Amino acid sequence: MSKLFSSKASNGAINFSLLLLRITFGGLLLMNHGLGKLKGFSSMKDSFPDPLHIGHPISLGLAVFAEVFCAGLIILGLVTRLATVPVIVMMGVALFMIHGHQSLKEQEPAILYMIPFLVILLAGPGKVSLDNAIGK
Repeated sequence: MSKLFSSKASNGAINFSLLLLRITFGGLLLMNHGLGKLKGFSSMKDSFPDPLHIGHPISLGLAVFAEVFCAGLIILGLVTRLATVPVIVMMGVALFMIHGHQSLKEQEPAILYMIPFLVILLAGPGKVSLDNAIGK
């Protein structure tokens, strides 16, 4: 009971928390967003938002890269900090360029995905990761 009121965190708790963040948010991003875009690529490639004016198929391809490939690397804890960068950039584009003029309710999903990946970028993958296993 005293742990509930303590401000101290053990290394084990921090490492477990980082693992939980990686698996939960990486998995949600991959399964709820990335795989749908990957499977529906051909039907979405001409209508996907293109806020950077690089072309609809390229914008969709970059989103799939971040949401499938990078999210998978984050789940595994492999080149984790590097893999968070495309996800954070994509969420920033969604937040500020696509939903920037909309209400906070419309912006909320991008914010709720961006923050955990920022935490992972700053804190690293934790001890339970392939990065730690190979000594990065």
